[in-house]
Amino acid sequence: MKWILIILIIFGIVLFFTSCSTTQKIATLKPEATSNSPILYKTKTSFVALPVEITLKDIEKQLNQSIKGLIYNDSILKDDNSEMKIWKTENITLTEKEGNIISKIPLKIWLKVKYGTDFLGLNDTKELYLDGVVSLKSKAHLTNWKLTTTSSITELKWNESPSVVIAGKTVPITYLVNPTISLFKTRLAKEIDTIIDKNCDFKPHVMDAIEKISTPFQANKEYSVWFKIIPKELYVTEAVLEQQKIALQMGLKCNIQTVVGQEPKNIFQRDDLVLKPVSKMPDNSNIAIAAISTFKSASKIITTNFKGMEFGSGGKKIKIEKVNIWQKDNKVIVALDVSGSITGAIYLSGYPSYNTITKEIFFDQLDYVLDTKNVLIKSASWFAQGTILKKIQESCRYSIAENLENAKKNMEYYLNNYSPVKGVYIKGNMNQFEFEKIELNDNAIIAFLSTSGKIKIAIDGMD
Repeated sequence: MKWILIILIIFGIVLFFTSCSTTQKIATLKPEATSNSPILYKTKTSFVALPVEITLKDIEKQLNQSIKGLIYNDSILKDDNSEMKIWKTENITLTEKEGNIISKIPLKIWLKVKYGTDFLGLNDTKELYLDGVVSLKSKAHLTNWKLTTTSSITELKWNESPSVVIAGKTVPITYLVNPTISLFKTRLAKEIDTIIDKNCDFKPHVMDAIEKISTPFQANKEYSVWFKIIPKELYVTEAVLEQQKIALQMGLKCNIQTVVGQEPKNIFQRDDLVLKPVSKMPDNSNIAIAAISTFKSASKIITTNFKGMEFGSGGKKIKIEKVNIWQKDNKVIVALDVSGSITGAIYLSGYPSYNTITKEIFFDQLDYVLDTKNVLIKSASWFAQGTILKKIQESCRYSIAENLENAKKNMEYYLNNYSPVKGVYIKGNMNQFEFEKIELNDNAIIAFLSTSGKIKIAIDGMD
């Protein structure tokens, strides 16, 4: 009997200490997500004003690359008593005057002329070598990014007067040259227009630039933040020739996103971009950005916030090992896997919100879901205290300040004389981001922000 009593006492002592150190496991009901559909979200359309300038030097360069050597060849003598070959001897120069392009083309001319009379065969031919400069006036039009001109020759200036020596006398033969020259003027003007039409199509360069800037780039490597522009429509005004440049206004209608998580795909299709002519364009750009945080990436960031932290008092404390969040009925569910004095999963819910000062996403009115609250009150009332919940709420947030700053820096990089393709330069400035609203979908928290600024494209020095 004595031994039985001793055994019962020892057993009671062991049971007491064992019960004091045993972790209490709780069982709570998981609030299931509303659905599990793919990411679908609405985003506000942005308008980016892009004034464009194309220097005459670029057009001049295109012409000189295209017009080389022999540019005119008339080998028939009978029709106008002359044959003619014309070569370009030096580079063409372009200037602007009163809204027109003035071209000067240095030329070398070989001319064979027939003079005299066919009566009794009293005629002869002479070969002449002349050089001079042709001046053209061209009215420029830029339609659908293609430069076309309507040209006419205004002057043909000879370095030496066309003449031949007959019987020791210098005889002007301008009257023989003029018919050929008149025909040459018309043909040369048309040839210049044709060459400009073929070689001054700037649309491929503009499309290359837009395709380049539409390629997603990583704004923050640590949190895998990506910046993405989705072009929709391109507006263009009629071109104006002034100050040695062809100037026009362009406007890009697009969606702009920042995406947290996996690198987004570039879905830009240059052939699908709609080009629309307009009479005028605002000079300011309004840009809306959708900052997308997937629940997976946000969970990872918030889990990091709880690293090394304990909640509770005295001998009753817990650690939060892992955080998972999702949405249910337009609220965010925050699931906390805890260990310590209690183990299991507890669930909170709240409304996503944005702190404009700290630039943080947090969850307003965060509270235990009903089932979790009931379980805690019954089995771990100390954990249901408002002070612990408040401390947990302070860590259930993540900042997008660095992401926005990186996005702004990356945008500024593209606005600081950035050259997506050779000879195309982008310049501009952007203001600070302003918060508009937050929306939820089945896979992400989307913060909508906006900014404004001015952007300019210059085409200068293309190959």
